[in-house]
Amino acid sequence: MADDRCDLLCLDLEKAERLRSGAPGADVAGRAAERAKALADPTRLVIAAALADTDELCVCDMAWVTGRSENLVSHHLRTLRSAGLAASRREGKMVLYALTPTGRALVEAVCEEAPA
Repeated sequence: MADDRCDLLCLDLEKAERLRSGAPGADVAGRAAERAKALADPTRLVIAAALADTDELCVCDMAWVTGRSENLVSHHLRTLRSAGLAASRREGKMVLYALTPTGRALVEAVCEEAPA
């Protein structure tokens, strides 16, 4: 038997039922998984972390900060926007991006420094 499984069936039915009834539904879990996947790409995580350190940036700024092409940054920003982690607004000829509150919270949780 594998080391990560119980050798004896010892179900704590009361606890298990309480947790099962409070578990997120498939739709909620699916949306959360999509948000997590949006940050799973290293380039997107760097972009999101840069946005977390400021109020908003344009694609040109993010391309400079990340050392990536504007086209690549723009592609990744679309993914972050689709996942609800970033938002954009137009100001004249510029498009400025910012993290949503959900995006900011997720980036902070993912990038949290481990205690020394």
